[in-house]
Amino acid sequence: MTDLLASYRAGGPGHDEMLQSSGAARAAWDQLADLAGVGSWEQLAGRSADVRSLLEDHGVRYGADPQDRPWLLDPLPVLIDEVEWVRLEAALRQRAQLLDAILTDLYSERRLLSSGAIPAEIVLAHPGFLRAVDGITIPGPHQLFLHAADLARNADGSWLVLADRTQSPNGPGYAMENRRVIAQVLAGLYRQARIRRLGPFYHAMRLALHDVAPPSAGDAPRVALLTPGPHSRTTFDQGYLATMLGYPMVEGEDLVVSDGRLWLRSLDEPEPVDVLIRRVDGNYCDPLDLRGDSRLGVPGLVHAARSGAVTVVNTFGSGVLENPALLTYLPRLCRDLLGTDLLLGSAVTYWCGERSMCSHVIANLDRLVLKATEAGGPEHNGWELTVGERADLAVRISAEPHRWVGQEPVDASTTPSVGTGTLEPRSTVLRTFAVARPSGYQVMSGALARVTPEHTQTVARVTLGAVAKDVWILSAEPQPITDTWLRDGTSDAPRRAGASSISAGAAEDLYWFGRYAERTEATIRLIRAVTDRWDDYHLAPASTGGQALHVLTAALEQVTTSGTLSELVIDGTRPGTVAYAVDAMTRSATAVRDQLAGDTWIAMGSIERALNRERARRSPLGSSDGGLGPVLTRALEGSLALAGIGAESMVHDVGWTLMDIGRRIERAQHLVRTLLASVTAHREPAVDSLVLESLLIANESVITYRRRWQTHARLDTFCELLLLDEKNPRSLAYQVSRIGAAFATLPAPAARVQARDGLLADLVDLLAEFDPAGAVQPDETGARPRLAEALESLRWRLEELGTEIAKAHFTRPMPAEWLDAAGTWVPRADEVGLPDAVGQDAQASDGGGSAVYGGAP
Repeated sequence: MTDLLASYRAGGPGHDEMLQSSGAARAAWDQLADLAGVGSWEQLAGRSADVRSLLEDHGVRYGADPQDRPWLLDPLPVLIDEVEWVRLEAALRQRAQLLDAILTDLYSERRLLSSGAIPAEIVLAHPGFLRAVDGITIPGPHQLFLHAADLARNADGSWLVLADRTQSPNGPGYAMENRRVIAQVLAGLYRQARIRRLGPFYHAMRLALHDVAPPSAGDAPRVALLTPGPHSRTTFDQGYLATMLGYPMVEGEDLVVSDGRLWLRSLDEPEPVDVLIRRVDGNYCDPLDLRGDSRLGVPGLVHAARSGAVTVVNTFGSGVLENPALLTYLPRLCRDLLGTDLLLGSAVTYWCGERSMCSHVIANLDRLVLKATEAGGPEHNGWELTVGERADLAVRISAEPHRWVGQEPVDASTTPSVGTGTLEPRSTVLRTFAVARPSGYQVMSGALARVTPEHTQTVARVTLGAVAKDVWILSAEPQPITDTWLRDGTSDAPRRAGASSISAGAAEDLYWFGRYAERTEATIRLIRAVTDRWDDYHLAPASTGGQALHVLTAALEQVTTSGTLSELVIDGTRPGTVAYAVDAMTRSATAVRDQLAGDTWIAMGSIERALNRERARRSPLGSSDGGLGPVLTRALEGSLALAGIGAESMVHDVGWTLMDIGRRIERAQHLVRTLLASVTAHREPAVDSLVLESLLIANESVITYRRRWQTHARLDTFCELLLLDEKNPRSLAYQVSRIGAAFATLPAPAARVQARDGLLADLVDLLAEFDPAGAVQPDETGARPRLAEALESLRWRLEELGTEIAKAHFTRPMPAEWLDAAGTWVPRADEVGLPDAVGQDAQASDGGGSAVYGGAP
């Protein structure tokens, strides 16, 4: 064992995953420690830095916005011996089978309620029990498709379930990402160790989704993943899972129920959806039959599921199994339903709806974990409350006892984790996953582990956003490859998605991703050109260069926003800055992670890191405008890489076409706005010369211009190159030509594109009629009215063209108003500027067990 691991000490008398009670290392750690390459603290710190860098490159976050905290991952995995895992795996299969039997009964015969085996209040008073979906079943022998369990090892080494996750369990995407990163950082160890792989679980999940498809789907069911949208805290997890499974990620407004079936609104003809993986809480899924104020669901989805036209997993109403009060009754239910003892116990739970248990809880408030039974309800560690707070809580519990449970705190096992300058013991929780197959439940050979920031008595506060760990199941023999992905060509012909098989929502996100990516690059280039002049002339405002700088800074302010040069780069709170465009680009990309090349996140991560380093370097913000060269260069490198990835690493399908249109529209608008703000007034030749040179540099055309016109610069030839030259990728004519070619390939009814195509034709005519030599002539006031008029005409038509593209291809099916819970018509959130209400719904519906020991998602 390395010296670093040998110096590790357990944090208490409880179980430690690395050390035995004698203080000696367990066999798994003793065998593998030397292979990990972490013999010193410096080496381990290097591995931690590598982990952080890879997570940034992959765009991994826990949260909805780019400013949210990045995903935190400890480089040292949790090691579990195969012999122990086999026992735990059997217990997890049994538990999933038990919960499946309970769920089946609760939405059919309800014998468990009529017999009193489960008190009626635990089910009927719980918001996870959905009466509107009674009787809905999915094909196959199991009604619970996916089960997740949050586990901790008690002081005696036994495993306990802290909570079951059955609504729409989060985490399988994070689990695979953790494995992917750790396998790279500890590559030597990972190659030599015999570790059970995670891949077979996701393949099993694909097969399971085919198993539950309606009979009408045939041999090639169409599957989609329903997401709350980019406002969800676990949007990365959803996107990564969709990418691994190969299914589109859709929002509620991308779907419609028509003729009793569920359809995906594609850019062409609607496409049927046979199986829907929901990552939206059940009661948000249908505003007709469930929550009428939901903006996340699909009207009529419950009816379609009831008729058998679509299978929704996890099954509607499965959230009732997450009621912690149910843990009290599982041992008896296991004996009654399965005829055997429960192999995997739960944290000791007292349901306050039963009088004796309620008395016990109130008498012991100072040492129990107190939780509301509904997901997202209040949670308290009794020992952290004051006497007055405990008295108030006792009153609340007594008023509605059925809504509360008390749980004995679990002193969870510890695992060596990277601390401050040394290894520290951290309390550890595992989230395991099991998917239904015809023969039973298949458990993932691994898990998503999370550790507390420091060793604490209880794991009540370990949430999905805590520090994560990979979980390695060590095998005695090499693992064979089963259920291979590749199939021979002797079976039925495979079905390929159509050329326009992309939802209107995903198409819109790709379009705006292209626009924000181009806006980022264009803003960087313009600021860099202005910064070069600022460095040379800001101390001599009356000089020729100083006058040119004044023109350029005024143009920059009109095109972007007001502020110092550094603020225009790093201030993410104001529209028009580089940072704002980067944040918007990241949000758009997050919504279509399943559509983008994987390396996209490396390029975006490099831009974000450059901006973050500059923010850290400048304190206070904007105190100096000097020294922006390095951050602009690094950010531009990332933007160029992003453009290259889009051009060379993505299939040029309909989604890519719309992304490219977004780039072309944005580049054209930026160019015209810049010229309007800078070249429509006549100035001294020396001043104009510097202005035009800076603009050529900003538009990557200065070398071509110098080579083509070797004698001297003129405004008319400048306009010819940037406005009319169809061979120049930076010119307006080039953008218009590319947009026109792209329009010809996009599916849309002729009536919807008439205005769009008319505006494009106007742009083509204006460019054909534009006479640079005549347009640049000044009048007696020194203005260039014909040039200004031509540019203004181009500007508003380009803006209108962007509007018409949205109308033709991204029409939203939802009304501009919604009926809220109080029966009042309210504006859609996006109609008034920001999607606040949609974001609140997405976060409220982002259940699936974000918290481990209860708590809010």
